[in-house]
Amino acid sequence: MNHAIKFLLALSSVFMTILLFSEGSWGKGIAMIIPTAILVFMCTRSVRMILVFYYMQVQKIEKARKWLDRIKVNQLWKNQRGYYFFIKGSMDVQTNKFSESERLFKEALRLGLKKDVDKAAVYLNLAVLSGNKNDKMTATMHLKKAEALDSKGYLKNDIKQVKKMLNASPKMVRR
Repeated sequence: MNHAIKFLLALSSVFMTILLFSEGSWGKGIAMIIPTAILVFMCTRSVRMILVFYYMQVQKIEKARKWLDRIKVNQLWKNQRGYYFFIKGSMDVQTNKFSESERLFKEALRLGLKKDVDKAAVYLNLAVLSGNKNDKMTATMHLKKAEALDSKGYLKNDIKQVKKMLNASPKMVRR
């Protein structure tokens, strides 16, 4: 659905809810809160992206891939496009499409990701991909960026593993 139509529907729903409460129709106003919240939520997020995240969370990768393929990048909000490419790159790594996933990860960084831990995860994946190409210098550079961005330590164990792999052998294996 077009963003303008979603926005108008959400705005009219908010207006209707406020109107019902102001006229004293508390029951109808309360009943309108849930549809209004859903419409407002649909304005801020892509429902298909939510389904992709959900299916990835429950490890149903094929379903996530199907929903991801249904998404048209130009219909996403600008701040969601980076996450689209991040997820697509992650899926391509799992199917051994390394050069394509590297391109997608770089596109995700170019478009921007909100959280530093997400950026760190992208840099960590880029480090692994560079290590697989025997490019230790680039892999080390990406690894340092990942470490710097992972201020809360969510990826600390993964970073340690990649460091060990980089130092242990000339050819890294995919994590």
